[in-house]
Amino acid sequence: MNKFSIFLKDSYKEMTEKVTWPKWDELQQSTMIVLVSTILITAIVAGMDFIANGALSFIYSLFK
Repeated sequence: MNKFSIFLKDSYKEMTEKVTWPKWDELQQSTMIVLVSTILITAIVAGMDFIANGALSFIYSLFK
């Protein structure tokens, strides 16, 4: 149990004194970049899915 309490104390000290946390405006900017990237990639994948679905439907209609 002693090793665990030392680990917790060291972890707390590192998180409060040694880690550099981003400022609020940096955090908002990073969040917006991730959000826009996610929406863009989702739109690209949806477009690819739509095109593939149309192409396969056309190919399947040829063999009916």
